[in-house]
Amino acid sequence: MNSDVRKLLQSVQSGEVSVDDALMRLKLSPFEDIGYAKVDLHRKIRQGAAEVIYGAGKTPEQIAGIVDTMLANGQERILITRMSPEAAEYVGSRAALDYRKDASVGIIGGLPQPDGIGKVVVATGGTSDIPVAEEAALTAEILGSQVVRLYDVGVSGVHRLLFHMELIMGASVIIAIAGMEGALASVIGGLADCPVIAVPTSVGYGASFGGVSALLSMLNSCASGVCVVNIDNGFGAGYLANQINHMEAKP
Repeated sequence: MNSDVRKLLQSVQSGEVSVDDALMRLKLSPFEDIGYAKVDLHRKIRQGAAEVIYGAGKTPEQIAGIVDTMLANGQERILITRMSPEAAEYVGSRAALDYRKDASVGIIGGLPQPDGIGKVVVATGGTSDIPVAEEAALTAEILGSQVVRLYDVGVSGVHRLLFHMELIMGASVIIAIAGMEGALASVIGGLADCPVIAVPTSVGYGASFGGVSALLSMLNSCASGVCVVNIDNGFGAGYLANQINHMEAKP
């Protein structure tokens, strides 16, 4: 995952970059304090992926300030989650922003060419789960994964899911997103030979308790290889799926 540092060190080895230049790049301030935020500029070096801006609770001006700081320090792509249309309008007036309203996601710098070991499949129980699914899918895509969307394949019509068995069996990781009773994750977990990331959503009637019923069902799944993230946490699922899709053998 930490390909930027690897490339830098390889450039030093080949003589394309001097030791002093490489040292300067690595010595740049690990974060920048802009008053209301301390922007983490070394996260990509540590974790292989740059800091993501969580937009909820931030003013448009605060988001724009963080974006400016990231761009000024050489970050090529920026992901902003839970971004309001008002914030998107403001930030978009200052930077080239691709705003996906259905997912409340803003992207600066476009999507990279996908790499990784395979495909990330994002499946939803119903159409109402798509906003969370798109947050997951776009997160995985901006981090470099190839994503296949498989929407509205819930257990109330399980033949729709079984129709796509070749896709399910060919995935490197599957994100299963569902509200109501959250059974989709268990069904996919019982069919797939790859890790399954379950995302409970707050979709459902009163006894779904805003996604708690789906969360508990997914936590109690009898299928092996299923892990669970928080309610409506598409970002967390997309990030984890991308990490799995880019796993490398450590020396």
